[in-house]
Formats: sequence, C-alpha cells, structure tokens
Amino acid sequence: MAVEPLDIPVAILAGGLATRLRPLTETVPKVLLEVAGKPFLEHQLALLRGQGIRRAVLCVGFLGEQIQARFGDGSAYGVELLYSFDGPVLLGTGGAVRQALPLLGETFFVLYGDSYLNIDFGQVARALTESRKSALMTVFNNQDRWDASNVWFADGQIKLYEKSARIPQMRHIDYGLSVFHSSVFTVYPGGDALDLTHVLKDLVAKEDLAGYEAGQRFYEIGSKSGLEELDRYLKGKEALV
Repeated sequence: MAVEPLDIPVAILAGGLATRLRPLTETVPKVLLEVAGKPFLEHQLALLRGQGIRRAVLCVGFLGEQIQARFGDGSAYGVELLYSFDGPVLLGTGGAVRQALPLLGETFFVLYGDSYLNIDFGQVARALTESRKSALMTVFNNQDRWDASNVWFADGQIKLYEKSARIPQMRHIDYGLSVFHSSVFTVYPGGDALDLTHVLKDLVAKEDLAGYEAGQRFYEIGSKSGLEELDRYLKGKEALV
C-alpha cells in the first residue's frame, strides 16, 4: 500500500566529527560508513521515503562535501536532498538547524544523522499539532537498557531532559527524532554555535515541549557496537525479503 506523502521536510544532522568512531571517521563522514553493504545514509533515506518523506536537508560540516558528491540531489533515492553547510566553524546541532531554516519552512522534523528509527512520522507530526506546543520530542521507554535514560516523560509532555543529573522518574530516552515550528529557533542568533540540547531544555523550562512515545527500540551508528548491531539487523531484514 502506497504511503501518503508528508509535506514536512526533515533536517538530518550530519555535521559532527564522530569522534567515537575514529579511526573510521577520520577521512569518511559517519553517514557514509558502510552498513549491510551500503552507505548508512542510503538506508536512512529508504526508511524516510517509506514514511512518506519527500524532502530532506542535510546539515553538514566536517567532510560534508563527500556526502554531497555521493548523494547529489537525491533523485536516485526518491528524496529531494538539499545541503546546509556550517561554514568554517562548526555550529553544533542547534546552530546547524538555525542556519538551515531558510530551506526548512514553518514546520520540520529533526533527525540525528546516526539514527535508524522504526516510527510513524505521520503520527509524530499529528501529535505535535494536537499538543498545541512549539515542539515535540520522541522518546522510548528505555529503562536504561540501551543507554542511560535521560527523560522524564509524563502526561504527553517532557518534564525533564537531562544527560548529567538523574532522578527516578527518568525511565525514557531521547529517541532521535523531533519536530519543531521554526519560531523555536528564530529566537537564537544565527551563525553562533548552539547545541540542540540547549534548545530542548529551554522548551522544557517553558513547558512547551510535547512528547511522543515510540513503540519500537532505536538503532544507531554512533558507536562501533551500534554500527555492528545495525549491520546485523539490516542484513537479517534483507534475508527475509
């Protein structure tokens, strides 16, 4: 059954240095690392296309030219690709989104460039609309299984998002996908380094960050163990086809 196209773009955060994956990422950007026989970004774009996404903005920095040379305008993958470069100074995850606003429009998803997520993007977008808040973070009831839980999620809202301090109510973890109205980022000056965590914490402080609980666990290539695990998972899926 065909998936209804979503008229919401995705900003893919692909500009980091990926230090945890060195030496693999000293000369190759993380999204071009091979997973199950293909660059990771190819798997990610196939997943987005299957969710109805038709346009993505790659927020790139270190070695970003390699990504653009490999994937071009995205026509070969069924997703229109645009590129937003940090410039001479890395802007951080939040600063990269701020810089890409002219390409993103009023409402957009933000996806970590190392995340592979089995989630209904359409439901996530509808949840933001229903919440009447400025942004929404997807979360997973992690219970410290795959990484340290860092979110207190209750009553459809993010009550606390903190990676350093822990409280018993933190049973969820940031899943790797958020959706924002552009007004969230226009309050920050353009061209400055900004971490997305800072933006999310500001929203929590204003009680303006909704939450959506994902039903399936996340996969990621932010570490060598995560890369190997996703490789096994995707090869297993291909074997079933």
